[in-house]
Amino acid sequence: MTIDEETPASPDPLDGIAQTLDRTAAATIAQMTNGLSPATMLLAATDWAAHLARSPGKQMLLGAKLARKYLRLFDYAARSAHDPAAAPAIEPLPQDRRFADPAWAQPPFNLIAQGFLLNQQWWHAATTGIGGVSRHHEDIMAFATRQLLDMFAPTNFLATNPVLQRRIAETGGRCLADGFAHLVEDAQRIIRGAPPVGAEAFKVGETVATAPGKVVWRNRLAELIQYAPTTATVRPEPVLIVPAWIMKYYILDLSPENSLVRWLTGQGYTVFMLSWHNPASADRDLDLDDYRRMGPMAALDAIVAITGSATIHAAGYCLGGTLLSIAAAAMARDGDDRLASLTLLAAQTEFSEPGELGLFIDEAQLDLLRAMMWSRGYLDSGEMGGAFQMLRSNDLVWSRVLQTYLMGEREPMIDLMAWNADGTRMPYAMHSDYLTRLFLADDLAEGRLKVEGRSIALSAIRAPMFVVGSERDHVAPWRSVHKIHLLTGAEIRFVLTSGGHNAGIVSEPGRNGRRYRVLTREADGAACDPDDWMARAERQQGSWWPEWGRWLDARSSDPVPPPPLGAPDEGYPALGDAPGRYVLEQ
Repeated sequence: MTIDEETPASPDPLDGIAQTLDRTAAATIAQMTNGLSPATMLLAATDWAAHLARSPGKQMLLGAKLARKYLRLFDYAARSAHDPAAAPAIEPLPQDRRFADPAWAQPPFNLIAQGFLLNQQWWHAATTGIGGVSRHHEDIMAFATRQLLDMFAPTNFLATNPVLQRRIAETGGRCLADGFAHLVEDAQRIIRGAPPVGAEAFKVGETVATAPGKVVWRNRLAELIQYAPTTATVRPEPVLIVPAWIMKYYILDLSPENSLVRWLTGQGYTVFMLSWHNPASADRDLDLDDYRRMGPMAALDAIVAITGSATIHAAGYCLGGTLLSIAAAAMARDGDDRLASLTLLAAQTEFSEPGELGLFIDEAQLDLLRAMMWSRGYLDSGEMGGAFQMLRSNDLVWSRVLQTYLMGEREPMIDLMAWNADGTRMPYAMHSDYLTRLFLADDLAEGRLKVEGRSIALSAIRAPMFVVGSERDHVAPWRSVHKIHLLTGAEIRFVLTSGGHNAGIVSEPGRNGRRYRVLTREADGAACDPDDWMARAERQQGSWWPEWGRWLDARSSDPVPPPPLGAPDEGYPALGDAPGRYVLEQ
């Protein structure tokens, strides 16, 4: 044995102290940076700067681009001086509505807006396409630059925003006083932990989450709600919905007019919904497999006992869909054929290209998040929500700051906004599992994820699948959701709906402006890439819900009388009325 070797059976007595000190230090940094890793940002900036410094060709191109942009701006200034309707030097991106007001076409604000847009375009060129920079670091630099540009956009300042100036003139400055009052009120609510203004009008069980039913089973992690039938007969195969645990389940049972639960019961289905417990510090050790066992697997047992049906349609939304995919793969491996079909709503199963959310996923970032969760046993929904807002800071942060605190106009609260403010926590072990094994390592897609000690593979799933992606989804980008085609040979009917991660799913029939594309890949058929799928998919107007209803009907048996609410003789008595106890936990 050499002097550097130690016997493996003799741990250093300082290991525990050292680990505690490291985690405490990391948790302190995480609190100061709202969970963002300074090391990640420093590494990205260093990678970018070092490779740009040794790229004289890229520097030459950037210099030439800068000169051309100034020439374009000067040319536009000269043309617009003689013709106010002159074609602009640059058009905003389609989703950028900051300069839509006609006031921005008047001098000197037209030059200010055009200069900003040209500058924004140049910085995108400066942070991308540099040889040697890792893709992750390039994405971070482009993202960080965009955040800074959004922060210092001319729309955010009185001196450079003609719309704000007009509003102040129209109100005699009253808008600024109103905006300051809104700022004080919102700050007080944040300090008290109170919901946003107007959210109190959307009370769970009274104005939202009102579909009638009973809680028929409960464990320490979840409740199972069975909804009352609204038709004389129902399909024998019930529907189990597994929602995400990052937010409350009732996004799928919002107001009566946009409740997916009410619509589904109206189609003649017995509907069951999991409602997750809002974890606290004592739940820190609940991991991803606990969620599988104590969530969908336990719910399936209860549903079979209550309804007597041998097969069940299962649907999962967002993280709930990912969890349901894991459960389905494990069931297929073990010969459990209780799933009549599998529906995934805005749910990823492959994470190599998770979209902009991947900006917050690397070893340094996860180490900081784990330390932050370790210190209290959970990740608060506000911290995750902050990351989502940063992905769309132009729409979700700065435009609201301008509208609410400078123009003094508070956006009316709606049910979806009130739900979005009603977040939940995520336990330390589960969220660490999820981020490390799925987002970072992509173990599910690559066949390394183990359930009960044995590997699972999505290729084992043979139940027909209905998969929904949303065009403007920043949380589960549809091209990532589409990769399920590469992972299983099951029949897949894939729908691409308009809207984002939430509004694309809450898309009730009758709402104006809704559309979707749809195409079926038959069992064991060849997978096509997203662009080919887009070219071949059939375009439809309206909500995708009826499309799903027809698909379920084709895979269901003839209607029968509805089952009772609960089954006391089987150990599943009605424990109380919907929406239950867990959804009310704060």
